[in-house]
Amino acid sequence: MGSALAYCYLMFAGLTTRIKRIKSPEFEALETKTNYIYAIWHARQAFLAYAHRHTNICALVSRSKDGEYMARLIQKLGIGAVRGSTSKGGSLALLALIDEAQAGRHPVITPDGPRGPQRTVQQGIIFLAQKTGLPIIPATCGISSKIVFHSWDRFELPLPFGRAVVIYGRPITVSETDDTAAKADEIQTELNRITDIADGMIA
Repeated sequence: MGSALAYCYLMFAGLTTRIKRIKSPEFEALETKTNYIYAIWHARQAFLAYAHRHTNICALVSRSKDGEYMARLIQKLGIGAVRGSTSKGGSLALLALIDEAQAGRHPVITPDGPRGPQRTVQQGIIFLAQKTGLPIIPATCGISSKIVFHSWDRFELPLPFGRAVVIYGRPITVSETDDTAAKADEIQTELNRITDIADGMIA
């Protein structure tokens, strides 16, 4: 029942929000040529789930109680869920995401989830990119009407009748020989950059 109510609320909030999408030229150049891995900050996942409903994506969702709730919600939005996290079931979950990628879907990872630190990229997304050969697309949103929770990630719940901007950054590729720490910094820098731009556009 809880996930059904959350679905109805999120659809109402999304349908009453004016959305603008901005894509980097590099992303536009490959968008229809391959599948890719989305990297999004944990705090922005609610509105981004709405904005990407029924778009052939599959998200990594933790095995926690909150993760169970989120998995049921996103499945109602037409988004696949692979259960696991960096702290529990991570290896098996990443293998499942590799299978999803090979089937042509777009894996989605919150690289600072499920418990932070906030806006800090962890290594799971690097491993996934190396094993699949897929580019990472940093994606974010800014929403003008929202509630910001006092959680570790400052989770954002969209409110109805607002404005939103969804931004897709430049693709980032990771090879088997790349410095993984440097690549994590590169993803983190790009994701923070476009998030700051999104927030500035709806301020």
